[in-house]
Amino acid sequence: MKSHVKRSIKFSLTIAVITFVLAAIFSIISSSILSGVIWIIGLLLVFMIVFVGVVFDMLGIASTAADEAPFHAMAAEKVTGAKEAVIIIRNADRFASFCNDVIGDISGIVSGTASAIVVLQMANLLGHGEGSTFQITISVLLTSVVAAITVGGKALGKFFAINASTSIIFFAGKVISVIENKLKIRILPKN
Repeated sequence: MKSHVKRSIKFSLTIAVITFVLAAIFSIISSSILSGVIWIIGLLLVFMIVFVGVVFDMLGIASTAADEAPFHAMAAEKVTGAKEAVIIIRNADRFASFCNDVIGDISGIVSGTASAIVVLQMANLLGHGEGSTFQITISVLLTSVVAAITVGGKALGKFFAINASTSIIFFAGKVISVIENKLKIRILPKN
């Protein structure tokens, strides 16, 4: 039991450090990009960030809902992505934690920050200063729309993740296989 606790603590600390680094990188990149573009491009970027969060949330749920049995025969026949799908399912707790908590939560935070930048750009463009009624109204509207799309998208993603988990994890396995074999970037554990 102690080895499981130690392993869990080690993974938790590792994932916290990874989250810190990725959040900083994503915040810097999104802030840099948003400061140099018009508000409509910024708005599209916000929705793209939300979409990434929804997709990764769906991947995390699918990994916990999928059954590895269909992938064994495919892995024996060397079907691309099948071996990776088995590894994803066997490490579903870690995979889901990374997808849902790290990428999903970072996407939520970064989309909120990006939304604030877009609102300020819109208000300044239309001649309304920070703290004006117009700026506050736009901020409330955009925040509400982003929240609704995020929550609605994640609810829809969960439906697909549960009902099509095999297809989703097989696709994820194929993508990871290509990244690991062609780009030589290790994503999944070897065992």
